[in-house]
Amino acid sequence: MSDDPLSSDCMCAWLGEAAEPGCADTRLFARLISARDDRNELALLGLQAHAWRALLARHFVGARIPALPLSVVPSEHANFVHALHALLVANASSAVHPDDAHCLATIIAHACLRPDHLWRDLGLAGRDEVTWMLTRYFPVLVARNVDNLRWKKFLAAQCALSLGQEPGPAPGCPGCEDYGYCFPGRL
Repeated sequence: MSDDPLSSDCMCAWLGEAAEPGCADTRLFARLISARDDRNELALLGLQAHAWRALLARHFVGARIPALPLSVVPSEHANFVHALHALLVANASSAVHPDDAHCLATIIAHACLRPDHLWRDLGLAGRDEVTWMLTRYFPVLVARNVDNLRWKKFLAAQCALSLGQEPGPAPGCPGCEDYGYCFPGRL
């Protein structure tokens, strides 16, 4: 596998606005943003306006800054989003820009609210791309996935354990086609 598995896919107009279109981090964010932008779902990224503007300034200097609709997290899931974000940030690699790690943690935590596999919720092409992304940004967590669990299930379990709780599904898991596979007996 190459160092940048995202390079094989079309990278949309966002890369045309990038300061460094060959940078793996820029390519990742172009992919994550374009997946939501194509559907007018930028709010699903979960980013606050200041983080959004700063992310674009770091990676997409030529981009007009589209208005970012306010992200609304259902109140029953706010604690999960906050706890998963904190877990991810606490395990961020020192090799990546800390603000990028914060943005990516936000995007991942919000994607875990949606009812599909994490790779689809993020707009990536498959599990390998999620593994690449998590390995680059949160390698300590990746090393803990010794049972090769699906990433959303694993992150939800790690989040619960970090809070001293029993592991369970992420908020979006019950709507996934493989919920019964990942959580037998919970249907």
